[in-house]
This record gives sequence, C-alpha cells and structure tokens, in this order.
Amino acid sequence: MNERLKALADAGVSIWLDDLSRGRLTSGNLAQLISENSVSGVTTNPTIFAAALKHGADYADQVAELADADVSTAIKQLCSTDVRNACDLFSDVYASSAGYDGRVSIEVEPGLARETQATIDQAAELHGLVDRENVLIKIPATKEGLPAITQTIANGISVNVTLIFSEDRYREVMDAYLTGLEQAAEAGKDLSTIHSVASFFISRVDTEVDKRLGDHDELKAKAGIANGLVAYSAFEEVFGGERFKALEVKGANKQRPLWASTGTKDPALPDTLYVTNLVVDGCVNTMPEKTMQAFADHGEVGETMEGRGNEGRAILAAIEAAGVDLDDVFAVLEDEGVQKFVVSWDELVESVKDAQASAK
Repeated sequence: MNERLKALADAGVSIWLDDLSRGRLTSGNLAQLISENSVSGVTTNPTIFAAALKHGADYADQVAELADADVSTAIKQLCSTDVRNACDLFSDVYASSAGYDGRVSIEVEPGLARETQATIDQAAELHGLVDRENVLIKIPATKEGLPAITQTIANGISVNVTLIFSEDRYREVMDAYLTGLEQAAEAGKDLSTIHSVASFFISRVDTEVDKRLGDHDELKAKAGIANGLVAYSAFEEVFGGERFKALEVKGANKQRPLWASTGTKDPALPDTLYVTNLVVDGCVNTMPEKTMQAFADHGEVGETMEGRGNEGRAILAAIEAAGVDLDDVFAVLEDEGVQKFVVSWDELVESVKDAQASAK
C-alpha cells in the first residue's frame, strides 16, 4: 500500500480514479490500484469511453454481438458492461464503507444536457442496465439538469452531479438534491440507500481565469482552489443546516463534494497542486492515474479546507477587481464542458459504427 496515498485516504479523502476501460478490468490493473493505491471508486465520462473504445481490442467480441444493433443501443451496452463489472470489483469497498465508496459512475448522453425529461428517462434506463446498487448516474448541473437531478433522486437513484463551476450553481445543485430527498421521503423510500456526490471542477477554472488575468501573475493558479474553498464553505452551511438535519434523522446521506478536473493543465505548476490543496474529511478527489502516481511519488497532505471560505472569497474578489468577470468564466466553462462531451460522444459513435462495420 502506497503510504502517501494511504495518508490522503486517512485524512478523509476518497481517492477515485478518473478513468475506466475494459483493459483495466481484465488485466487486473484496477484491482491493483484498489489494493495498492487506496482507490475506492471510479468516474467515467464520454471522453474516457471514446478513448477506451477507439484503442481497445478488448471490445471486439461484444461489438461483434452488437453488430446489428443501432449505435446508441450498442454504446449503452458496451459502457454499462464495463461499469457493471467495475461495480462488482468494488463490491467489498462499497459494503465496508456503507455505500459511501466503491462507486462507479456512468454519464447520461451529453446531447441531453439541455433536456430535462430525456435526462430523467435515460438516468433510469442506465440505472436499470447496470443493475448494481453502487452505480452513480452522472447528470450535468445545467439549468435543465437541476430538475432531472431532483426527480432522479426522488426515484431512489443515486447521482453524481457533474460540470459544477460556481458557488451559485452548486447551491442550486444542493437544493435539487435536498428537494429530491424530501420527495423520496414523502413517497416512503429508504433515504439511507440514496447517495450523491457533487462534482466541482477545479483546474479548468484556473485555465480560463489565468488567460484573462493579463499581468496579474500573483493571482494566477489561485482561482480554482479558492473556488473550491468557497464551495466547501457552502457545503458546510447547507449540510449543517436545519433542512438537512430534518432529513438526516430519516436516514439521509450528505451529498459529498467531489473535486474533479484535478490534473494540472499547466506544466509549470506542481503536478499534485489540486490534490494537496483540496483535503478535507468526507470529500472525494477523482484524478487521472498520472496525477495519482505523482502524489504516490511525492505528494503531501495539505491543510484542511474546513472554515476557510472567507480565504477563498478574498482571492476571488481580488481576481474580479483585476477585471475578470467570473460569472462569464463560469458560463463559458459550462458551455465548453457540455460541448467537449458532445464532441467526444460523436467520436464514440463513429468508433462504434466503424467497429460494427468491421465485425460484419
């Protein structure tokens, strides 16, 4: 067991791998990461699956079986098979953590990001396809996604809310989760079985803010972590409040903050920057394997994020004073985030179509 990653896990950070492929499952690589690197979950997205299917001969047999299926059905079957098998691999972690960890995410089709009912329907479909308690259905935190989050939680399905960039939208996400729990309680569902994480993106904020900062070098590479501190402060407030306490006595779980986009994009920055500085008991950090291995080699567990919201707000205020419109930054990042996944989905469609044609 790697001692640095174990120290991170002991500090209360759930280490989830931001990658999944059939090769990781069949080779034993993912099992090794669980046993040696304290990995306790996996997140996926259309980009990850597009890369896996484009370069993976591991899918040839199943593609041949699905050669005559429509491409949407084939993609759902291919992806849900990987997620189901990963869920099974994490079953012991899931059981030992009472459902908090051992989680594997699968995302609704990104083209549905602006369609509420279609997202609700596909969330239920994917949940049924994977057919494992420890699956999380990823729903983007668009305006149209918020009511889909509420309804999916109300249906008793656990959710990973993705593409969160701002405190304002994060508060709407937490409200959507609590509303879903309230509706689930009214319907007589067991709240203890419903879990959720809220994926707050970090490094992408620095990338967008830094290119707008001009000569203000002293503020560069600070927005992402500051934004995370503000987000965690909002989490402390909401889940320490009376509304959640009324649900907690009925068995409800907190919607844990998940730090996403934690690989550094700028090679001039420390490669463990978004791990060392995002440490707090009860959070998740989903990271690419490259970042995980960097932390395993030389990472240090940083100061806790608890009670540091004002520190984050001061940095964001200084950035705005330097002329950066953060509301515009967050809007641009959400639109780009959705569009990047749409592009990846289109690549995935073409890869599967080509594979199906070759299999005939």
